[in-house]
Amino acid sequence: MSAGLTGIRLAVIGGDDREIYMIPELQRLGAYIVGVGFEKAAPMEGVTLLSSPIEAVAKADVLLFPMYGTDERGGVKAKYSESAIVLNKEFLKEVPPHVPLFIGWARPALKSAAELLGIQVVETANLDQLAILNSIPSAEGAIQMAMEASPLTIHGSESFVLGLGRCGWTLARTLRGMGAHVTGVARKPADLARAIEMGLEAIHFSDLEDRVGKADMIFNTVPHQILDKALLEKLNKEAVIIDIASIPGGTDFEYAKVLGIKALLAPGLPGKVAPKAAGKILAQVYPQLILRHLTTSMNTSLRLRSGGDEV
Repeated sequence: MSAGLTGIRLAVIGGDDREIYMIPELQRLGAYIVGVGFEKAAPMEGVTLLSSPIEAVAKADVLLFPMYGTDERGGVKAKYSESAIVLNKEFLKEVPPHVPLFIGWARPALKSAAELLGIQVVETANLDQLAILNSIPSAEGAIQMAMEASPLTIHGSESFVLGLGRCGWTLARTLRGMGAHVTGVARKPADLARAIEMGLEAIHFSDLEDRVGKADMIFNTVPHQILDKALLEKLNKEAVIIDIASIPGGTDFEYAKVLGIKALLAPGLPGKVAPKAAGKILAQVYPQLILRHLTTSMNTSLRLRSGGDEV
């Protein structure tokens, strides 16, 4: 059972349909919600809408930013906002040290500024309990995109999964269950051994260039460039690439276009293909994280006020 949030004030700042479904779940656990960036959304009962993130700071014990993180300038994705929302140093200066800031991905500049100001930033996208659950809608969405982009069926296709991490395993298992001939590509011997145990063909990344030519569909989960010019030139020109790694992905998309290879970058699939499920996943995982980090922040704040002594 999820932890209770009675009496805790949460500021939900920006986001997409995931937040729309997450908010009432958190309210059912007792949280008081203030929202920023939901002016164009349908009315949300019990949610106090505010005009700016800085206004929300004074009314919140925890700040919840989207899984997307921010762009290079600190811009926050906010599907239902009438104005831009920016997470920058000016905003961080208003955040008390005991108020944790949750965000999917934190850019280096954000982490550096927060550290200087003593603000606890909690990156959630890489947490096992969230990433594993999110791998389900991510895998289903990636396969849906491949089916729409390819003239082939998944059944009988030569499907390559690059990177056997939390999402890669779910993708490989689902593809195999649909009748694909799945090749798992990894570096760790343990992952390659597990792939063989699952009935997959297993190859090391160093051997990918020699084998990639038989692929009908390639699903990349690695967040740095894997599918470079050399590899793309080995591909069947009718192959389809679905890249679900975080932006900018692991594919040379410009060169793929030159070669006439269909390559699609698809980060953040849970919020696009299954926002209700993704929102409920957030509501399932966040409460215990919130309580844990609130306790840590408050204890740190007390130690600082007492001159560093344990309280």
